[in-house]
Amino acid sequence: MTVFTPDWKLTVGGVDYTDIAISDIQHQAGRTDIYQQPLPSYMQITLVALSGQTLPFDINDSFDLQVKDSTGSYVSLFGGDVTDVTVQVGATGASATVIEYTLLAMGSLTKLTKEIWDDNISQDEDGDQIYGILSSVLLGTWNDVPSASTWATYDATETWENAVNLGLGSIDQPGLYTMTAQSTVTDTIYNIISDIANSAFGYIYEDNQGNIGYADADHRQNYLLTNGYVELDARHALGAGLSTVMRSADVRNDIFINYGNNYNSQVTAIDTDSIALYGYKSESINSRVQGAVDAQAIADRYIAQRAYPIPAFQSITFPITNSEIDNADRDDLLAVFMGMPVHIQNLPSQISGGAFEGYVEGWSWSTRFNELFLTINVSPVAFSQVAMRWNTTPATEAWNTIDPNLTWEYATIIS
Repeated sequence: MTVFTPDWKLTVGGVDYTDIAISDIQHQAGRTDIYQQPLPSYMQITLVALSGQTLPFDINDSFDLQVKDSTGSYVSLFGGDVTDVTVQVGATGASATVIEYTLLAMGSLTKLTKEIWDDNISQDEDGDQIYGILSSVLLGTWNDVPSASTWATYDATETWENAVNLGLGSIDQPGLYTMTAQSTVTDTIYNIISDIANSAFGYIYEDNQGNIGYADADHRQNYLLTNGYVELDARHALGAGLSTVMRSADVRNDIFINYGNNYNSQVTAIDTDSIALYGYKSESINSRVQGAVDAQAIADRYIAQRAYPIPAFQSITFPITNSEIDNADRDDLLAVFMGMPVHIQNLPSQISGGAFEGYVEGWSWSTRFNELFLTINVSPVAFSQVAMRWNTTPATEAWNTIDPNLTWEYATIIS
């Protein structure tokens, strides 16, 4: 039994606020549909100035909300920039007037929806293309450094290459597939990199510090192989609202990939067994991929991962302050991220047979008085990675990483 009460640290505009009370949090990050790129995350927070002070919040202020984990270290739940500041009277009386501040902060992806790219894009792998585009707006120059900056406040370990990092996170480079060159492209940065990521079966994301990253098509599979699943116990979650969903709309059994100049070349992949079971469900996809080999690999991957319906975890909520959650599980939940592999056990037998393995796609934080809740949606493992056959399993795979309930029917999917 581990007692946990949230110990908050709110930093706005570089100033730490500790003499305030957080009364409400609304938050959303990631995505709910695996076929779409994530939208910008947001957090709305309402707080009370306990000492009656006036708080100098302003739009465009940097925003970071942290909470202490079991080791006493602060971990970030959300990072972004303030877009709205609302000041209102919460209560008034003869002795005092209570002032509430409501801040709305948006994640870093929102910056890319307002930045225009007006240039050519060279042929390159998906990760390298995305890095080149993002670094042009997120890695600054000497002219971008605020005039008030001093060496005393600068990170002494920073490299010259990334000396003014304005939010560039981890980018999988070079990527897996060669993307075509594009001439005279004029569009938002968000639309352009989303197009490349969709074409390459990857995704862009925001980390909890507010940096923008890119995960290629093999990112999750490689992470799982190295780190394994985060083990979660459904008995620690709220039972009401816990649900999975299996959708006909997730089935794809005849794929057309249109690629090359003006999408004038095409490859296909089909699963006739899936068509016989679920009817004909086709999709035609325009892709920036360059050659026929990569285009065919992407088409085959779609069929391998999406030809059959599999339940997805629509919603499960963990009360982080639940004393039955041990410190290790709580710290894992506090560090939730898009693509985190989870193995949820002790579910009702009617839900996925009592256990579920998948990847976190989206999550939200919410609060009540001295309580903190995390709600996640999770896609099945098979939606994100190519099934491994026994003779192609990495030599480092161990038996203790494999679900003991695995049946021979699904024995191609082991991690």
